[in-house]
Amino acid sequence: EVQLVESGGGLVQPGGSLRLSCAASGFTFSDNGISWVRQAPGAGPEWLSGINSAGGYTNYADSVKGRFTISRDNAKNIVFLQMNSLKSEDTAVYYCVKHDGLSTQNGMDYWGKGTLVTVSA
Repeated sequence: EVQLVESGGGLVQPGGSLRLSCAASGFTFSDNGISWVRQAPGAGPEWLSGINSAGGYTNYADSVKGRFTISRDNAKNIVFLQMNSLKSEDTAVYYCVKHDGLSTQNGMDYWGKGTLVTVSA
């Protein structure tokens, strides 16, 4: 059974940092691209960042470019999202999403349950 379990969310002040983790199991982790997607209250899902299966290619939405960094450890089956310079508009539930191939150009087939990030003074 594919499982994606996010952790690391919480309350942080504007300008602060958080590191989200996504622990994966139930599939060959190094065969799949992974993305982070968020959903703010009352809004639709927003794709943020993706990393290919080997970790050598990453891409970012303009809204987080320069502030967020995605990485992965294929030995430990974990993907990270380092989030710096957080803003109130970053408040959302953050989801880890598996792609059904090596690249983040492949479709998304499994989502985690999400972790809540709240940016507030």
